[in-house]
Amino acid sequence: MSTGTLNPPLGPDDHVLGPEDAPVTLVEYGDYECPHCGRAHVVLQTVLSGLENEVRFVFRNFPLAEVHPHAQVAAEAAESVAAHGGNDAFWTMHDALFENQDALELDDLLEYALVAGVEPGLVSSDLTSGALTSRVRNDFRSGIRSGVNGTPTFFVNGRRFSGNWTDPIAFTAALHEAARAGTHTAR
Repeated sequence: MSTGTLNPPLGPDDHVLGPEDAPVTLVEYGDYECPHCGRAHVVLQTVLSGLENEVRFVFRNFPLAEVHPHAQVAAEAAESVAAHGGNDAFWTMHDALFENQDALELDDLLEYALVAGVEPGLVSSDLTSGALTSRVRNDFRSGIRSGVNGTPTFFVNGRRFSGNWTDPIAFTAALHEAARAGTHTAR
């Protein structure tokens, strides 16, 4: 049963943006085709740019494939890019997917992979073979264990965030408060 706590805590497979010693760890469970996640992406760009030394941001896949038919393959493509190109390539792909939510067909995904610096043939091969399906599934299962039932869902220092993420000012204030509290339960 979920308690609103991040489960599992951060590990070596997580995609991390920001300093390891940041006082706040913000985890998003997201879906690349979800319009709410697309709005959150814009808000997060604003919030994170103002808190770059205070927040470590982590993205975990939670594709809602029943309502977003391209979400699973987009998540697998992002994981393929990470596997072949590393953390920076992942974040380039992550941004491209959210900035182009209406263009998530295979050809689009391969184009974004190329922009991220990864050979599209490698990504195509991974998608065909299902090489990253279990990676995405593991993120999804961790979301279920953590009490995620929709996207986006955020965790701040290991606890489910129930505040206002739609307003950059309110979200920034909540993250500042978490930084002042100084708890690091998400490590």
